[in-house]
Amino acid sequence: MNLLLLTPDDHLHDDLWRISDRRAQHIRQIRVLQPGDSLMAGLLDGDTGPAALEHDDGIAITLRFTPRTPPPQPLPLTLVLGLPRPKMLRRILIDATSLGVKRIVLLNSYKVDKSYWQTPELKQEQLRQKLILGLEQAGDTVLPELILARRFRPFLEDTLPSLSANSRCLIGHPGAPPLLSQAPGHEPVTLAIGPEGGWTPYESEMFLLAGFTGFSLGRRLLRVETAVPALISRIVALP
Repeated sequence: MNLLLLTPDDHLHDDLWRISDRRAQHIRQIRVLQPGDSLMAGLLDGDTGPAALEHDDGIAITLRFTPRTPPPQPLPLTLVLGLPRPKMLRRILIDATSLGVKRIVLLNSYKVDKSYWQTPELKQEQLRQKLILGLEQAGDTVLPELILARRFRPFLEDTLPSLSANSRCLIGHPGAPPLLSQAPGHEPVTLAIGPEGGWTPYESEMFLLAGFTGFSLGRRLLRVETAVPALISRIVALP
């Protein structure tokens, strides 16, 4: 945890805050901080700043914190991702959030096992916790927008056009030509990455008809959790 992420529920009054959950345990057991020590903190969806430990009674920790510094700049990228296996989902969401992605779409695909949509990992609180872990890692405070799209064609026809409007639209697909250049500056990008095994020919064609350009990183076939950070860092300059 590189950033202590606070919520309005943690606020006592003035600049005093109190925490008593896993964050307090992390401060005691992992960071080994004591009253008088300080660490970086941030208000969820707000600013960051130093926090000073005032008191620890073994149950709750009281801190003094005043948010003053804006969080890092977001990545101008929308990630459309074929729903990965539940074991992969946690790491992918944490990594994408750490990189600064602020809109993530988990999309159904022919190659996505129907059981994946029934996993407890897709419960709202479970998803939120993964995103928060990504924010804590990167020192960010702004939660990404997370969209669950269980129907492929309706999403591409009805929702994707507005999400990808005025952006550079790319679909990562094995066998496509290599990407030649990064997106300049802060040009918005919409990136579609398929599930294990990639998009089907029909799905790829649907993306191409929607204005996407196919590309790859070469001849190597990458696992999804490897492809996501590799493709993102290849396409846009990280903030």
